[in-house]
Amino acid sequence: MAAAGFGHLTGRFWHVVRGRSTGREEPPLTGPGVPVLLVHGLADGASVVSPLQRGLCDCGVGPVSSVSYNAHCPDIRAAARVLGGQVELACARGAGYPAAVIGYSLGGLVARYYVQRLGGDAYVPLVITLATPHSGSATALLAPPHPLLRQLRPGSALLTELAEPAKGCRTRFVAFYSDLDEAIIPAARGRIDHPDLEALNILVPGVGHLTLPLHRPVIDQIRSLLAALQQDVVSLCPPHGDWPQRDGPVTYGGAAPRPRGTRDSEDETEEADR
Repeated sequence: MAAAGFGHLTGRFWHVVRGRSTGREEPPLTGPGVPVLLVHGLADGASVVSPLQRGLCDCGVGPVSSVSYNAHCPDIRAAARVLGGQVELACARGAGYPAAVIGYSLGGLVARYYVQRLGGDAYVPLVITLATPHSGSATALLAPPHPLLRQLRPGSALLTELAEPAKGCRTRFVAFYSDLDEAIIPAARGRIDHPDLEALNILVPGVGHLTLPLHRPVIDQIRSLLAALQQDVVSLCPPHGDWPQRDGPVTYGGAAPRPRGTRDSEDETEEADR
């Protein structure tokens, strides 16, 4: 089971569900507002997130595009710097709006490192992660000595760095994780539990690592999150204006900020740990 989970983590078995996609790399989708960047996982191409890209095409945000980084680069930090350049370019090309970033699997750690450690919270008020090993995974202990895979081992230097204080980080995180994820063991390692980060953890029961970004209820929730972000951004930042640099976490959709480090009351953490 753990070995199979490692295969899922690296995208090796993506052909199981790839048939749901057209197999063609699609051009970025256009839209009227907040740019959305999708970050794929290790050994995955843009085709991995293209079904999600299509699912978000008409929810009132855009453009929605995928981010490419070299999966053979030495570490997540380098990939996060690449992401940072593409985020800032997307914001500059847009209507003066900030960006939302959605990261699948290892791509979620790339997104988190950018906003938490490289100042990306000035550009990104919302990061959504899907099946991301925020605290590492036991499956990475069985992996070959690839530099990126070593960083997914519990207690790695990269994960230790992400566990350091992050006071003042303004980005809000939403982490979707599953109790049936073959790549993240134990399942609760797909959560964000950091005292300085405003994180909402959403348990998706019975969905595997590869199918989580294709799961229609998850896509619908992401659409709602992006629509709320768009509404809040438009109210705070008119087109071609400046995104306000405020102290504290960025809120959206008229909701009051959740206390940092709080958990979703409906999360079934004990069940996920089994």
